[in-house]
Amino acid sequence: MTGGLGLGTYRALTAVGGPVIDAYLARRARRGKEDPDRAHERRGIATTARPDGTLVWIHAASVGEAISVLPLIDRLDRDRPDLAVLLTTGTVSSAALMAERLPAGVIHQYVPVDRRPWVARFLDHWHPDLALWVESELWPNLVLETQRRGVPMILLNGRMSEGSFKAWQRLPSLAQAMLAGFALCLGQTEADATRLATLGALRTRSVGNLKLAAPPLPADAEATAALSAALKDRPRWLAASTHPGEEELVAQAHLRLRREHPGLLTVLVPRHATRGAEIAALIATLGIPVARRSAGDSVTAENEVYLADSMGELGLFYRLAGIAFVGGSLVPHGGQNLLEAAKLDCAIMHGPHVANFAEVAADLRSAGATVEVRDAESLAHAVEVLLRDPALRKRRADAAAQVAEARADVLDAVMAEIAPWLERNSDRAAVRAAAKAHARA
Repeated sequence: MTGGLGLGTYRALTAVGGPVIDAYLARRARRGKEDPDRAHERRGIATTARPDGTLVWIHAASVGEAISVLPLIDRLDRDRPDLAVLLTTGTVSSAALMAERLPAGVIHQYVPVDRRPWVARFLDHWHPDLALWVESELWPNLVLETQRRGVPMILLNGRMSEGSFKAWQRLPSLAQAMLAGFALCLGQTEADATRLATLGALRTRSVGNLKLAAPPLPADAEATAALSAALKDRPRWLAASTHPGEEELVAQAHLRLRREHPGLLTVLVPRHATRGAEIAALIATLGIPVARRSAGDSVTAENEVYLADSMGELGLFYRLAGIAFVGGSLVPHGGQNLLEAAKLDCAIMHGPHVANFAEVAADLRSAGATVEVRDAESLAHAVEVLLRDPALRKRRADAAAQVAEARADVLDAVMAEIAPWLERNSDRAAVRAAAKAHARA
């Protein structure tokens, strides 16, 4: 998070940079990237009272990380009703999604921007008894201030790509200072755990990727029924979670496919819905009739591409597609979660860039559940094969589902790893409560 800066320089810049950071947050708010009604939270000012008892604080960067930790939050809510749970994220989109999906009673706040006064204000209010950090969202002031206060910290689903590893190796003292403060670092893979240990984490291991424990993506039943009725038996396929550079390849694949499949509908769900207008314009330049979900457009026989630029509806489109290309993989992004498609009866295709889910991709490939594509031509061919052979599509979808089911026990393993700290910190909270009662007496 600090680029080429040392800790001292970073702290000095964040200390004197208050006005610049305020201006930056204001600019983000004007662009819809900050919530003006909750702007104080970004400065460490809580908008909710701290509940009594043990408080587990979970920090996730954005939508993907927050979704990955939902099964853990649900398990804590079910099995440990004595605990209070605080989830922090940093984006408007994640806050909106968590408002819909968090269990009742779980608190959401925006994470404070990484200035020490704002971080201190946040920690002074919440007094977490345990801090669970998700993936790689490690802000120096926030990590080190939490550590300085003696709050046990555990890194869940730790991700350390080769590129990030090399960047952190250029800051060895900062990496060691931060990672040594974690009581436990659980890597997504053994490679992640090894890199974290090399950088200074004292106790590491891997019990699997927490994203694999997520239940199938939800879908509104009425919306699903309405769209299913509109599509009827129309041939279709889905390009899911696409990134810049992929939409044009998807459109080119559609142009190849429509020659042999009259009435074909390509459903395109971009990773970031805010890119809808840009993508629609791109598709239109290729002469392809496109309908936009965000504009309320209906799916008609004249539409050839349905651009689903809406939030939180990917589960709906996986359910109706049967054939899915999972994006972030034809460009060097690292790939999106392949198991989201595997859990919803899809035969899967992906590009060569799947480092974020390398083990899952290997398992799916070994099971005969996926096909790797590299360009518009190979993507069109892979879809063509599945459109012409429903039995093959079903076999691949069933194989993918079996892989997903085999990896579903990772949540139990994560819970077993963090259980000792949950018990330890219940005792800590009891001591603190007794001290407060004594002070009032």
